[in-house]
Formats: sequence, structure tokens, C-alpha cells
Amino acid sequence: MEQYVITISRQFGSMGRSIAHRLSEMLEIEFLDRDIVEVTARRMGLPVSVISEEEEKDKLKFFRRMYPLGIGVPSLKDEIFDVQTNIIRDFAARESCIIVGRCADSVLKDFANRLSVYVYAPYEARLKNCTEILQMDYKTAKRMIKEVDAARDNYHRTYCAGWSSPFDYKDIMLDSSRFGIEGTAKIITDIVRDRWCRE
Repeated sequence: MEQYVITISRQFGSMGRSIAHRLSEMLEIEFLDRDIVEVTARRMGLPVSVISEEEEKDKLKFFRRMYPLGIGVPSLKDEIFDVQTNIIRDFAARESCIIVGRCADSVLKDFANRLSVYVYAPYEARLKNCTEILQMDYKTAKRMIKEVDAARDNYHRTYCAGWSSPFDYKDIMLDSSRFGIEGTAKIITDIVRDRWCRE
């Protein structure tokens, strides 16, 4: 069995994080998302709340208006990205794992045993997921889909050299509305097992 890493990028409301969690259960490997925030806080000697707040700024409309192209991004945000880049590489080098978001697909683009996945879904399916599964009210769901997707695109545009669309650095793209959480996780699991888990 070879060591490998799976990166998961996703549209808001496509249930990409839930898929990553189910995938970690199926493959019995670690799933990293908020863990990266905690390790970042420890390495930088800052409270988790500070790191989380800095990450969340991209979701605020006023922040995007101030820095529409990522110009003038505060130095703390740059430092956080540099620290998280090292953390992502450390995790990938240490053991097989799943990493959600944070430009991991770009950070690990030269990592040989990497599968980069983009999870998406039609707008109406995402809106339904937000209201029925994530328990958001309709107005909040619509706003979050628009703002979080834009923030993630802006984050990639700022920190990933050569990035031009959500599909860059991806190996496969899956519509979660067609396969559901379980089915999407199974498709990825089958690919991984065929490629890296054969005895």
C-alpha cells in the first residue's frame, strides 16, 4: 500500500466537507480541515479565534470590496497562508490523509501520489442542501452560496499562481447531487483503492 493524499475543493452547499468526512471513514485515514487551523494557531502562537477570524474575513462583502483582486491583503493573512502551506506539506509527507480546502490542490501539485477532487452541484441542489441539511433559512442560504463561493475563488486567485478557475489543479470533478454523499465518497474510494491500495 502506497502513501497518498486526497485534496477536496468544493462549492458551498455541495456537501464537500461531509463527503470528505465519509471518505475518511471508508479509507480509514485522517481528515483535515479545522485541525489545520488549530495547528496554525499553535505554530504562530496565536489563539484559534484569531486564525479563524482572519480566514472568515474573505466571506465579508466589505473585505472583498476593499481587496477585489487580492491586492493589499493584510500581512497576517499572508503569514497564515505560508504557515498553512507548510502544515499541509507536513501532513502529506507524514501519512495518507484527506485535506479540505486551503489551496491544498495547488500546494501539493507536485506531490506524486495526489488525487485532487472538486465537488460541485447545481445551484438549486446546493440551496436545498443549505436549507434542509445545514438548516439555514432561505435568504441566508442564498447569500452564503454567493459570498463563500466568491471568497474561495478570490483566495485561490490571490495565493495560487496561474489559477484561473475552480477546475485548475483538479484530477476529477463530481456532481454530488447525482451521487449523494455516500455515492460520491464511494467513487473516490474506488479510485484510490485501485491506484494506491492494491496489495
